Amino acid sequence: MVKIAPKSSQPTSEVEPAVYVIDDDAGIRDSLGLLFRSVGLRAELFRSANEFLQRKLPSIPSCLVLDVRLPGLSGFELHAELTRVNVQIPIIFITAHGDIPMSVRAMKAGAVDFITKPFRDQDMLDAVTSAITRDRTRLDAERARFDLQGLFASLTSREQEVMSLVATGLMNKQIAAHVGLSEITVKIHRGHAMQKMHAKSLADLVKMAEALGI
Repeated sequence: MVKIAPKSSQPTSEVEPAVYVIDDDAGIRDSLGLLFRSVGLRAELFRSANEFLQRKLPSIPSCLVLDVRLPGLSGFELHAELTRVNVQIPIIFITAHGDIPMSVRAMKAGAVDFITKPFRDQDMLDAVTSAITRDRTRLDAERARFDLQGLFASLTSREQEVMSLVATGLMNKQIAAHVGLSEITVKIHRGHAMQKMHAKSLADLVKMAEALGI
């Protein structure tokens, strides 16, 4: 089963993105590998879905160029499996036997593009560029949320409680009455929470709470 490596602290803008290609046609695999490498992308080539499932994926901007018809697991079956285990890699389906119902099925399942063979190199590069940009945005959002969770975990239980109540819009006096503390004590806890969360304002703290879902 495909596994995702632990998150890297390196900004995604500084990480070399990767394109994974799964196609049982060696000629297609090799030509796509050359195409992607010619524009500075890292390309990894696989003959089957099962071979790809053995790969431990690094947490970097990437996308999957996936043939619909494969020996063993089909492209659609692999897509369903990746969705089931929450591997959120953008997928571009390719096929020599495409039709409208097949393309509709792919897009409804969440594919970012559906390209029929033979295809223009530029069309493929445009699709891959868009998919990697999308994945970079997702990873940046995940990393920001992961960092926020770490900051929130550094708060004391009382500071977490006060931050949660601040996020609901309660004033210090109301929070004090709710938790049974003095207003000045609540103000101190709120100040500590803002400092530890690196919040520049009360509005920042509220936005962080919303992002954390608290």
